[in-house]
Amino acid sequence: MNFLSQTWHWSVSGFIIGLVMIALIYFGKVFGMSSNLRSLCSMTGIGKRVPFFDWDWKAQKWNLIVLVGAMIGGYVATHFLNNSSNVAINPVTIQKLQLLGIDAPNSKLVPNALFGFDVFYSVKKISLLIIGGLLIGFGSRYAGGCTSGHAISGLSNFQLPSLKAVVGFFIGGLIMVNFIFPLIF
Repeated sequence: MNFLSQTWHWSVSGFIIGLVMIALIYFGKVFGMSSNLRSLCSMTGIGKRVPFFDWDWKAQKWNLIVLVGAMIGGYVATHFLNNSSNVAINPVTIQKLQLLGIDAPNSKLVPNALFGFDVFYSVKKISLLIIGGLLIGFGSRYAGGCTSGHAISGLSNFQLPSLKAVVGFFIGGLIMVNFIFPLIF
């Protein structure tokens, strides 16, 4: 169990992701978590009113199983395999976050200032969560997929639009962290 609860080297997880992608390509499947949102909406029957959701969601059942597996895996990892001593953040980053009023995670995966229950007592933070969620949802749809779909699946299939999307995600992330995030907090 100790082996499972420690941080793995990036090459191990990268190799496993590579094997999964080879298997998906072999079986003619395309990975992407945001496509599950379309499947879930399609399952409700809303496709009768909105043409975008009128598609065969049953062909994507395997991807819904991946979604359920990711949720179960996340639960197991955080509740049974959690080793909080392996959260290592650069001290300079911790100092910069403290200047913005964000505490260090203190042996947790994420800081309470951003992901704690206290967020629901602040109109500003609730507004940021709602606006951010809408932007992420719209951006995923506009880009034809989410970051994981483009970066993992699209790039492994040598898709030029995915390369452009990943470059755009990276540039957008740099702009957010260096310019917008300090203004918000």
